[in-house]
Amino acid sequence: MNFALKPLLLVLLAGLSSSALADETSKPVTEQLVDTLTQLAGGPHAKFRANHAKGIVAEGVFTPAASAAEITKASIFTTSNPVTVRYSDATGVPNIPDADGNAFPKGIAIRFNLPDQSLADLVCISVNGFPSATPEDFLGLLNAVAASGKETTKPTTIEKYLGSHPAALKFVTTPKLPPESFATQAFFGVNAFKFTNAKGETHYGRYRIEPVNGQKFLSPEAAKAADANYLMNELPVRLKSAPYSYKISVQIADAGDTLNDPTVTWPETRRVVELGTLQIKNIKADGASYERQVMFSPLNLVDGIEPSDDPILLARPSAYAVSFGRRLQ
Repeated sequence: MNFALKPLLLVLLAGLSSSALADETSKPVTEQLVDTLTQLAGGPHAKFRANHAKGIVAEGVFTPAASAAEITKASIFTTSNPVTVRYSDATGVPNIPDADGNAFPKGIAIRFNLPDQSLADLVCISVNGFPSATPEDFLGLLNAVAASGKETTKPTTIEKYLGSHPAALKFVTTPKLPPESFATQAFFGVNAFKFTNAKGETHYGRYRIEPVNGQKFLSPEAAKAADANYLMNELPVRLKSAPYSYKISVQIADAGDTLNDPTVTWPETRRVVELGTLQIKNIKADGASYERQVMFSPLNLVDGIEPSDDPILLARPSAYAVSFGRRLQ
């Protein structure tokens, strides 16, 4: 089999041997995930995340749309609130080039800073979907990547894995184009949440964050010539000229749609309800310090939003907490 293996760390450290991974099966899966991501990134890298290590922090404001109240009574979507936004590249490599195939999917984490000092987070990626339905499957994928580092016999461990896991194969072979800017990149919430409005009506949905002026990507030639930090350098320059905005929406599930498997995308014919506008105004002055001291979590929720029983969603805060604890050491 000859798969396109570039995305998702598949060629990040070709010299990593399978013996580099210790037998840690007695640990919780979420801790094993952090361990494997750290090893794949050549870490540990002190003070950095095990995944999405490289990032930049901005600030702005969210303004709700009238249609948000149809779906949820959540205060983050029914009133205007200041927000802190962290953009990031994938992997735990702190200096990964922004256009590198392994730096995808890009990430966005939005923190809503509420008047009562409470917080709520929205965490999305630049791909509409995920390679694995469970934490165990995701760990299997990462371990297959690691085991394939020095293999010369075909098919390799990762090729065998992808051959038996069609969702992972679809994810790693989906084109992931380098954006001109974080401001021109769309992001998706791959996990479903339960939304409740003031009437007590409920809907399940997934987030969408789309640039108001549309998506724009680099040409292949421009991507090859791009500076290693082109995204991180471009954003401050852009914001000195003017703010930019996204529309935040929720795609609503129909009866029978899968709610607990992020590898299953819903048809584009599903209803999409606008929640409001996210305007990014400036780079956060103390962003480097801030991002090291903060843990974003998709389960930092407010009344009107509840998690689905998606196992990937429910595992994310535990994995983030392991990484966060190590980052503070």
